[in-house]
Amino acid sequence: MSNIPVSDAVIFDTLRRVFGFRDFRPNQERVVRALLEKRDVLAVMPTGGGKSLCYQLPAVLLPGTCMVISPLIALMKDQVDGARANGIRAAFLNSSLMLEEWNEVIRDLLANDLDLLYVAPERFCLDHFRELLGRVQISMAVIDEAHCISEWGHDFRPDYLSLSGLVTMFPDLPVAAFTATATNRVQQDILEKLALRTPFLVRASFDRPNLYYDIQFKDNPDAQLVALIKKNKGKSGIIYRTSRKSVNDTSAMLQAKGFRALPYHAGLSDAERKRHQEAFICDEAEVIVATIAFGMGIDKSNIRFVIHADLPKSIENYYQETGRAGRDGEPAQCTLLFAQGDIPKVRFFIDSMTDDVERAKALGALSKVIAFASTSVCRRRALLEYFGESYPHENCSSCDICLGSREVVDCTREAQMLLSAIVRTEERFGAMHIVDIVAGSANKKIRDCGHDRLKTFGVGKAFEKKYWRQLVDELLAQKVIAKSEGLYPTLFLQPKALLLLRGEERLETVRVFEKKPLKALRDKSEPSGLAYNQELFELLRLLRKQIADEQGVPPYVVFSDRTLREMAAILPLTAEDMLAVSGVGEVKLERYGHQFLRILDRFQSEHR
Repeated sequence: MSNIPVSDAVIFDTLRRVFGFRDFRPNQERVVRALLEKRDVLAVMPTGGGKSLCYQLPAVLLPGTCMVISPLIALMKDQVDGARANGIRAAFLNSSLMLEEWNEVIRDLLANDLDLLYVAPERFCLDHFRELLGRVQISMAVIDEAHCISEWGHDFRPDYLSLSGLVTMFPDLPVAAFTATATNRVQQDILEKLALRTPFLVRASFDRPNLYYDIQFKDNPDAQLVALIKKNKGKSGIIYRTSRKSVNDTSAMLQAKGFRALPYHAGLSDAERKRHQEAFICDEAEVIVATIAFGMGIDKSNIRFVIHADLPKSIENYYQETGRAGRDGEPAQCTLLFAQGDIPKVRFFIDSMTDDVERAKALGALSKVIAFASTSVCRRRALLEYFGESYPHENCSSCDICLGSREVVDCTREAQMLLSAIVRTEERFGAMHIVDIVAGSANKKIRDCGHDRLKTFGVGKAFEKKYWRQLVDELLAQKVIAKSEGLYPTLFLQPKALLLLRGEERLETVRVFEKKPLKALRDKSEPSGLAYNQELFELLRLLRKQIADEQGVPPYVVFSDRTLREMAAILPLTAEDMLAVSGVGEVKLERYGHQFLRILDRFQSEHR
């Protein structure tokens, strides 16, 4: 492959002029240079790491069209809207286009008038499309969400296997693969399946320092969700639920309480899903309640919170779904509501799988999620270790464990109370029934079974039921007790329980309390470390929304929240000043600059 020399001056001028940035983010420059040198690339970079710039900048500089294989229509539209806003000639080919629009894209492609063309993997499989590619000048081939090619990944798609033909089809052009989530095993699988030629490899840190990870005991999920949304009032967020029914119920509950919340799942019509998604990305709905059908490829940069109200399917899913928060680099909160009682529900669906290999894989993934949710060590450390990365610090200062004061509590006596109740009821009852006995709840079932006459009845009245439910979870996590299979699991003792009952072993738990404020986390991510005027920021947001609605694009395509905050901090009053704001390139300055400058100038005049 022959190299095309591109000077540093040209690279950095393009970065500033087109994208509005003065410097690259970590790893971006190395990937850009590799592609300009026509080298194959595999880049594993976290969400928010700026993967699209890595190929869009070379696409602007290299002759011909960069073909991007992308899995979802929503992803293509977002990427094309964003590229066009920066003055890049971009288009997509998918089923959402009318015939006239389709023909226009083909004309532009044949006339070499496109820098970027986004297509789905199934289209690449078609013979007539490959024949079309043979008639145009292609600069490089890019595979987004490359983990979809690996059967070991969390989102395997058979259509991606056809992409192994890219290096054969384009022997003299670079092929680049990008993903935000890949274990070492998946990374190796991507390399082998795509047969990349001595590729330039980037495995960036999986750490997202602006994300705060929090796991709360799932007690009253509706009340907990309402409290979390109120804490993030006026901010955009996603709530993930596992079933369509729970999505509908949760969104209806939130709507009844006055929140702008919408459901999203595969049971809705295409038109409804599209309408709800667009309302969310255009800041007209503040919360989307969704199954995992929502989110992949959504480029909304200002999502401030992601809540998992049910267990995610795997650590990869959890990482990718939480990664949709804080793409702009500013602080965002990721909360998982977890109780051991959720596990049997997930097991029920896994046990119904007919494929033995898939069932074993799902069980393995579930066990890792449970271990992550149950651990009392730094959440960030646990996440990074899953992806084969060591966290170098003792305290991450941005998870519930590290921001809490940890106290080791001896709860042997309380554990013995629970274990005694399990023994006296012959290991035939579930967690809630055992908790009712210890807490002294004389409900009908307790009375009918005669369990209100047990010696252990009411011995734990001094504590709330929530305490006992959490202690049951702790006993399960420490393998003192276990649950039977099925929809109505019963508790039974493990060998360690006998040692506890005889007083030969003690049980200690870690209690986390008195959370420190998130100021340290916020300070790390404030744009340019500058304080900004909130009133001015809101005025700029209103103008951005007006422009976005007029142009039919999401607000973040015009300018990101981060860019608006920087404007509200440094108060640019000339075109030259505006170009110094991160995210303002020459095309955006020409299109929108004068409108924003008018607001800024008026604000300064009124507040002198």
